[in-house]
Amino acid sequence: MIDGLNNSVVEEHTVSRDLESPYGNAFAVQSSALKTEWEAQQNTNPLIGRSWRIINPSVLHPITGEPVGYQLVPGANVVPFANADSSFMQRAGFAKRHLWVTPYHPEERYPAGNYPNQHSGGAGLPAWTQANRPIENTQVVVWYTVGVHHVARVEDWPVMPVAHAGFHLRPFDFFTRNPALDVPPPDPAHGECCE
Repeated sequence: MIDGLNNSVVEEHTVSRDLESPYGNAFAVQSSALKTEWEAQQNTNPLIGRSWRIINPSVLHPITGEPVGYQLVPGANVVPFANADSSFMQRAGFAKRHLWVTPYHPEERYPAGNYPNQHSGGAGLPAWTQANRPIENTQVVVWYTVGVHHVARVEDWPVMPVAHAGFHLRPFDFFTRNPALDVPPPDPAHGECCE
């Protein structure tokens, strides 16, 4: 819920504008609204800086005039390397895509379906999105899958140190100023510099 119940999701990526720049270094961000569940089945693409914004099209930012929103910025990510016919991929079909967006439905709670170890496959997100429901300006659920690729190395033995995976969800034209600027000014009485 970004400043209200009805939201939309926008895919953004960077394109070159070299021909418009005498220095050959211009670029722009292109945005396109994801209108249906099928359009919203997407994977990350670092070559174009793909990210997504969850916006409220009914609430415009007072400074930019753009819809208020939050941006989902991907981190390192992969899709599974398992064969598409494997029982794992049949039961965890949601892992084939990094991003899914569905309209809210109270019975759609688990991306692999209610009983992933007892069904033969196809339940959850793959089944729900077959209807290709509209996802604009409605109550949406944004599903983001993080895949980790670990190639074993000597340094992992006997204990693997750590593997980093994740994403950022950050405000984008949501606040009217930097929210970190609420720190009180220094107090000169305690020897802190003030100007």
